[in-house]
Amino acid sequence: MSERILSERVKLRRAYESPAAGDGKRVLVDRLWPRGVKKTEAAIDYWMKELAPSTELRKWFGHDPARWDEFRRRYAAEVHEHRDELDQLRNLMRNDAVTLVYSAHDEAHNDAVVLREILLRHR
Repeated sequence: MSERILSERVKLRRAYESPAAGDGKRVLVDRLWPRGVKKTEAAIDYWMKELAPSTELRKWFGHDPARWDEFRRRYAAEVHEHRDELDQLRNLMRNDAVTLVYSAHDEAHNDAVVLREILLRHR
């Protein structure tokens, strides 16, 4: 599978955005359910809490861009401790597009961005 096709198969979308027809399987990758989002409207197919950053890491990061590089390193280490869930996510990608759904306001500095990088790098 080419890099371009693969990158098109892993999308990112905020939980507060409406689902789109091309989302494929929608996977919530936050440990906490997004505030104010109804489960029926979110159209989440899978909730992979185990792949979310630990509570300690999430609080340490605090969405501070100055801590981004270190957050990416620490979070990647946590993700690799959950091989079964990561493999499950990779299997979903083989059959359809996957949209990683997150609730952070910062679209450039959040766990879904890192998880997408991991999925694209280790195919």
